[in-house]
Amino acid sequence: MQIDILTLFPELFPGPLGESVIGRAARQGKITVNAVDVRKFANDARGTVDEKPYGGGPGMLMMPDVLVKAIESVRSAGSMVILTSPRGEVMNQRLAAELAKEEHLILVAGHYEGVDQRVIDLAVDREISIGDFVLSSGNIAAMAIADAVIRLMPGVLGDDESALEESHSMGLLEYPQYTRPPVFRGMKVPDVLLSGDHGKVAEFRKREAEKITRERRPDLWEKYLQAELKEV
Repeated sequence: MQIDILTLFPELFPGPLGESVIGRAARQGKITVNAVDVRKFANDARGTVDEKPYGGGPGMLMMPDVLVKAIESVRSAGSMVILTSPRGEVMNQRLAAELAKEEHLILVAGHYEGVDQRVIDLAVDREISIGDFVLSSGNIAAMAIADAVIRLMPGVLGDDESALEESHSMGLLEYPQYTRPPVFRGMKVPDVLLSGDHGKVAEFRKREAEKITRERRPDLWEKYLQAELKEV
């Protein structure tokens, strides 16, 4: 997969995307992450990329001619163009898995008050938000989306099954986990995890995942119950 990130701050990248399992995947050639400086497509020597909105209002908007040129410089027939936007569909594990099947993602990191609507109409396939809050720019959102997608690609995590047991992968939050020592400051690892009985371990983990999801995320719990009913 190739990921091009269109940004006003290319020096921020690769940032976290150059470390740990994501960075290793890049060094192994499994992915390519490229930062594209939007200012290079400005129409003047000053690198102007924003203007006041027609009709008045606070803030500045990214200009359509500049941003569309930047998108078209890297776009091909198989590209998926995503704009980070607080009004977009909310990122989740299902969406990450869907995007992981793409060959080329172009992530447009929004900035200022937003972008000219014509950019969205002409050159954007999807708008995605990472939550119901507003950031000062879309760079962190672009990093988060890229990270969530890249780690789901085959071979990136090393053990592909680990992604199947994480929070949200099965509609539930992840169960509690333990490692050595078996007793720490008087707190013992649950006996079932030391039993060697894989069936009982699986039952324990599912039960704990359901309990945590029910207590912490009632919204996810309701969706999980609805999905379970559909399968019956």
